[in-house]
Amino acid sequence: MIPAFIALVLLLQLAGEALVRALGIPIPGPVIGMILLLVILIFQGGPPKPLQALANGLLNHLSLLFIPAGAGVISYLALLADNWLAVLLTISISTILAIVVTAFTLKFLLRRMNREDS
Repeated sequence: MIPAFIALVLLLQLAGEALVRALGIPIPGPVIGMILLLVILIFQGGPPKPLQALANGLLNHLSLLFIPAGAGVISYLALLADNWLAVLLTISISTILAIVVTAFTLKFLLRRMNREDS
């Protein structure tokens, strides 16, 4: 059953790539594919067990996905050395922004849960 869900995820990624190329959208195809998967899951009422197993399996090996990115950084060390200040500022600002957005999202969700419990 899990191979069918791997195929579904890959087909949605392919559909996302096709939409990006056909419409000229400046968003990566896999992102569009994950949005399509989200829409399917919303209408279905949540993920089925095999899809949860697939997601957990991918999350267990998530660190392996950082190896190509690390190799890419090594390939561009000279470029990074020339633009270190811009890279440092971008990483710092985006990290702070992500923390702030996460905090506000958590605060919003906690308030919403408290209202529903009342």
